[in-house]
Amino acid sequence: MKIHPGFVGIDISKDFLDVYDGSVGAVRRVDNGPEAIEGLLAGWSSSDVFVLFEATGRYDKALRHALGAAGIAFARVNPARARDFARAAGFLAKTDAIDARMLAAMAQCLRPGADGMADPAREQLAELHKRRDQLVAFRKQERTRLKGAKDLAASLSAHIAWLDAEVRNFDRQIATLIAQQQALHNARRLMQSVPGIGPVCSATLLALMPELGSRSPKTIAALAGLAPFNTDSGKFRGTRRIHGGRRRVREALYMAAVSVTRTRSRFAQTYQALRKAGKPAKVALIAVARKLLLTLNAIIREQQPFRA
Repeated sequence: MKIHPGFVGIDISKDFLDVYDGSVGAVRRVDNGPEAIEGLLAGWSSSDVFVLFEATGRYDKALRHALGAAGIAFARVNPARARDFARAAGFLAKTDAIDARMLAAMAQCLRPGADGMADPAREQLAELHKRRDQLVAFRKQERTRLKGAKDLAASLSAHIAWLDAEVRNFDRQIATLIAQQQALHNARRLMQSVPGIGPVCSATLLALMPELGSRSPKTIAALAGLAPFNTDSGKFRGTRRIHGGRRRVREALYMAAVSVTRTRSRFAQTYQALRKAGKPAKVALIAVARKLLLTLNAIIREQQPFRA
């Protein structure tokens, strides 16, 4: 496949960036550091370039910030989607250089939309939220161990108490950060006007779903992994199922759905109607979670609080 000038694919690892530039037709490797990235981008600043790379968490942070500062269009792609494209396009072998060329080909063929500028406050919020989730997971493990470890009860109890304090500390840091950012503060206020949406769920959505309010209902549901997909072929009609999406966002909305079913809101009425129609409890809860998400998407878009 011939890749035209203007399309760049970058395979990212902890220490290196493997860069395929369509205008050069070859792969080169540079360090994954600010100075090397600045030198790489210097040759693109005056040209019409689109850069595509896989989302790799903190390893692509320096590259994203540099591209945004330089005004160079770029997009991050889900690694699973990139691998699907590689198989479809015949990139069967897998090396860093091959992946870089494959990403350039993907940019040329699919023309994905460019990502927006990074928001430092949201990135900091995402880091705080991730650490809080880690602490909560550790605490859950320690509580499980405490049930069957009498000899270690004192040690486990002390660690659980420390984890409780750390979780509260991160809750304060998250609340302070949101309060200091007017846009985040307003969004959280609007979210928490919806029944079932509390501080943890709203912080999760602010940190991990920045697209809220700017995408269509179908797109936002798919991003969260709450959109049911058909499995029909010929005369066969399969069960619609959800899959993919952002697991942590889906978990937060599922817990919100569990909470809201205990209220007298219209979301609880939806849940009861689905249960009376014979739907399993989990299916009904997923439907309520999706309804909550679409409601949140609408109130953030319209900047109007929820009205019962």
